Amino acid sequence: MLARLHRAGELTYVFVPRADDEAMRDLTRCQEDAKRAQRVAQQQLGGMLLRLGFRYSRDNWTKAHFGWLADQKMPTPSQQVVFQECIHAIKETTDRVDRLTNQIETLVPTWRMAPVVTALQALRGVSIIVATTTIAELGDLTRFESPKKLMAFLGLVPSEHSSGEKKQRGKITKTGNGHARRVLVEGAHAYSYPARMTRLILKRQEGLSQEVRDIAWKCQVRLCARFQRLVAKGKSRNAVVTAIARELAAFMWAIANKTPIAV
Repeated sequence: MLARLHRAGELTYVFVPRADDEAMRDLTRCQEDAKRAQRVAQQQLGGMLLRLGFRYSRDNWTKAHFGWLADQKMPTPSQQVVFQECIHAIKETTDRVDRLTNQIETLVPTWRMAPVVTALQALRGVSIIVATTTIAELGDLTRFESPKKLMAFLGLVPSEHSSGEKKQRGKITKTGNGHARRVLVEGAHAYSYPARMTRLILKRQEGLSQEVRDIAWKCQVRLCARFQRLVAKGKSRNAVVTAIARELAAFMWAIANKTPIAV
């Protein structure tokens, strides 16, 4: 039966992760958990300061912001203890995020998926964390026959509620892998600015083929323009970012198909 199905083209390729693939997935998920803990600690301190009337007019969690925090004095000794513990929690979680990020940067070059992770970083908004998380969660992107199937697998396509001739589209389905979907949405925010080749992107593209570079530039020109066009139409930012993330997945699929990996 398997031979007949194979001859008829009815069998589909299923990616089976190896031990090193699962190990990298564990590492990226650990980094994601640490990032979430860092965000919670920051929100707790921010809420406390807002409730007590302490406001910082510039960007938060910078070196200047921590210097400003060190100069603040809470109304009561109890609140001063809570304030200091919150600062310690932020610094501890930040150190943990940095340690795990450094481990990812160190171990990715030894991973068999390193070529495609490096190639995906040619895209704007796709850092090493975004690229590694995507591949660790999804595996070989070439197993999807088309980018539309990858979009559907990620749950980035609109849901549909149809009856007869009436068709009604709803919010995205959010099926599939939520970890990969989250990093793609985060990366999509980078396309809110005009298309340009920054020094960081040029550095990440060193050693990559011209074909991959052309795809990355085509992606940037298209998605930056589409972002501005959708915003001009009055679409909400969340809807625009989701639409950009959906197309970003398609360009990642295109680059993966141009980048061979070790079997």
